[in-house]
Amino acid sequence: MKKVGFFRSIHLKFVLIYVLLILVAMQIIGVYFVRKLETTLMTNYQESVKSRVDLLVYDVQEEMVKERGKEDPTKEEAIREILKEYNFRTSDISEIRVIDGSSFKILGTSSTSNQGLVGQRTPDVKIKRSIIFEEDEDVIQLDPKSNKRVWVLSTPIMHNSEAIGAVYLVARIDDIFDQMNDINKILATGTAIALIFTAVLGILLAQTITRPISDMRKQALAMTRGNFSRKVKVYGYDEIGQLAITFNNLTKKLQEAQATTEGEKRKLSSVISYMTDGVISTDRKGRIILINDPAEQMLGVSRETVLSQPLVSVLGLDENYTFEDLLQEKDSIVLDYSTKSKPFILRANFSVIQKESGFVNGLIAVLYDVTEQEKIDIERREFVANVSHELRTPLTTMRSYLEALADGAWRDEEIAPNFLETTRGETERMIRLVNDLLQLSKLDSVDYRLSKEWVDFPVFFNRIIDRFEMTKEQNVSFVREIPTEAIFVEIDEDKITQVLDNIISNAMKYSPEGGTITFKVKELDDQIVASISDEGVGIPKDNLDKIFDRFYRVDKARTRKLGGTGLGLAIAKEMVNAHGGRIWAESVEGKGTTVQFTLPYDRSAGDDWS
Repeated sequence: MKKVGFFRSIHLKFVLIYVLLILVAMQIIGVYFVRKLETTLMTNYQESVKSRVDLLVYDVQEEMVKERGKEDPTKEEAIREILKEYNFRTSDISEIRVIDGSSFKILGTSSTSNQGLVGQRTPDVKIKRSIIFEEDEDVIQLDPKSNKRVWVLSTPIMHNSEAIGAVYLVARIDDIFDQMNDINKILATGTAIALIFTAVLGILLAQTITRPISDMRKQALAMTRGNFSRKVKVYGYDEIGQLAITFNNLTKKLQEAQATTEGEKRKLSSVISYMTDGVISTDRKGRIILINDPAEQMLGVSRETVLSQPLVSVLGLDENYTFEDLLQEKDSIVLDYSTKSKPFILRANFSVIQKESGFVNGLIAVLYDVTEQEKIDIERREFVANVSHELRTPLTTMRSYLEALADGAWRDEEIAPNFLETTRGETERMIRLVNDLLQLSKLDSVDYRLSKEWVDFPVFFNRIIDRFEMTKEQNVSFVREIPTEAIFVEIDEDKITQVLDNIISNAMKYSPEGGTITFKVKELDDQIVASISDEGVGIPKDNLDKIFDRFYRVDKARTRKLGGTGLGLAIAKEMVNAHGGRIWAESVEGKGTTVQFTLPYDRSAGDDWS
């Protein structure tokens, strides 16, 4: 995981938030305090000035209504003296004027530079308003001469509830604002100092909070790498400490859950690996995420090439099915990968992997090799068809002849014996067929047992050949290449006799007049090989592997004519296999056929018998 930068860390954010909160709080407090202080100072100053103005108004009002004699100073002179006295007494007042209420003339001013205005009508509206409305008029404005803020106050002079004049006052108030500026500087300095201490305390406080969080982050990173042994240090038992304890408990639970999951995963992997059936698992998009060894072998693919590949493509179903179709498929699908030389058929069953919410999380395909089953089904159908055909042919013949006899042919001394002989031959043929079928049924049974004995095979083989040589009706020569020394093998004498009878009978049937049948026995380390060769028409190469199948005939017409059932070599194969041997044929068309079979041979056991 990428390391968190300093400017993105929660540490910096916490300190910044803490400092900003203090800064905002200080600003709010400072603004409120300054406004309140400014209002209080201005109000106190104005009240102080008004109290002095009220004294001035009283003195001026006494002079304006006073009865004057010839020796008394004029009203203007008296007012000028009063103004001089007040002007010296209040240094923050820049000018005081006294205006007559009836003529709006200036009766006097404390400003030496404005003495020329005495006797003139005042143009100031505030003065006129205060006289007319008999109330104070005040305003803070900028002095055009000094370019400083001044407070202008016009107070009416009342006598007998009538305004007889007004006192006009101009006071300097810049000192108050200078004081406020000084106070603001003090507040700003205090705020800066407070912020510095706040930042330091915020850093220390943030460390106490972010240190366990940082430890938990490191623990989370370690958990993503599979390390559950690390623990988060608990610095206290507050909410963060409780979180750290909970995180450690969560780590322990996750470790236990992972151990359980890994154990189940190993069990599942072991089960899937050792299954004889092929198993393929996909994700929710139909891509392969798991395939076991049997599935690889069945499909002839490797795990590296099919992982992340679409299932429908790997199974060769992309032309007829989509992954969504497989999710809805309830029945199994037959996959035919057969070639001309080798049949190979699979059956695929599909199971949807769903979460508890019903959301499709993938698909599991189970592959079964049903080649042998299909082959058995085909062989069963062919077997039933062949048996039916083999039985129907003689029965049809017998019915025809019997019907002819029943219709009166039995009276014909020449025809009747031929009909009866044919019927007897067909009956014998059916008996042989039924006996061969019973023999095959016994060989197919699970509880089939052999009665084995130790036999000197060359002597045993020669005895069977002698029997055929004595009873043969054909002009066929027998050539024996059989060892004279004893070779003892453990066999069921009756069953191997039947094997040799079937092979020799076939060799004699297909041998031409004057032909030769060769008998051989070869001794190997752990087995003996017996072979019977004829000089018949031979068997086509494509049919060699099929001559041991039940009811298979290379030349069906000739075989039936010679009385064969098509089961002789099949029975021979089953009996040789029951002895642990193997039987096969080699043939060249037009030159003859050689049938060979092996039997297990223990040389040391043979030495004991000899």
